[in-house]
Amino acid sequence: MEDCYSALKWLNDNANTLKIDKTRIGLKGESAGGGLAAALALLVRDRGEIKLAFQHLIYPMIDDRVCVTDNPHPFAGEFIWTLRDNLFGWSALLDSPPGAEEVSPYAAAARAPDLSGLPPTFISVGALDLFMEENIEYARRLSRAGVPMELHVYPGAFHGFDLVPNAQVTIAAQRASKDALQGAMSGCG
Repeated sequence: MEDCYSALKWLNDNANTLKIDKTRIGLKGESAGGGLAAALALLVRDRGEIKLAFQHLIYPMIDDRVCVTDNPHPFAGEFIWTLRDNLFGWSALLDSPPGAEEVSPYAAAARAPDLSGLPPTFISVGALDLFMEENIEYARRLSRAGVPMELHVYPGAFHGFDLVPNAQVTIAAQRASKDALQGAMSGCG
């Protein structure tokens, strides 16, 4: 997380030299990268040194507690990224076991008690993705915190579904993602 923050801070501090509009800097990530982007947005908000224009999260991995739930979704997470994969992923990232009380929101963004002050957010996830419920809950919490947000849940889609070329669901998801990014970059998002 500190490496991510350092890179973002360097970009922000050198925006004029790089001919980058500081008011249009945002974060984007997919899967574990989406989890990093969401956690980085929290760290940026909390440090107060950088102003983000948006966060663009594609099926983000944001809640370690899914690994240890007593009641997993009966249909989501059966394809591509399973509960077993998720347990391995979170175990590799965290200093403590997934689901432990001391997990930081800078590792698992869904752990943040307060989501206010985050930038406008786009979230896209498949209905059969293991992360679907945590993404919907995060979107609900963002909305309740007054964060402008857009959520897309794609029926029948599994984790990484948008990598299947020419599928109608891929085309729809890529169009929505592109439209959201264009809106955020133009200041209309």
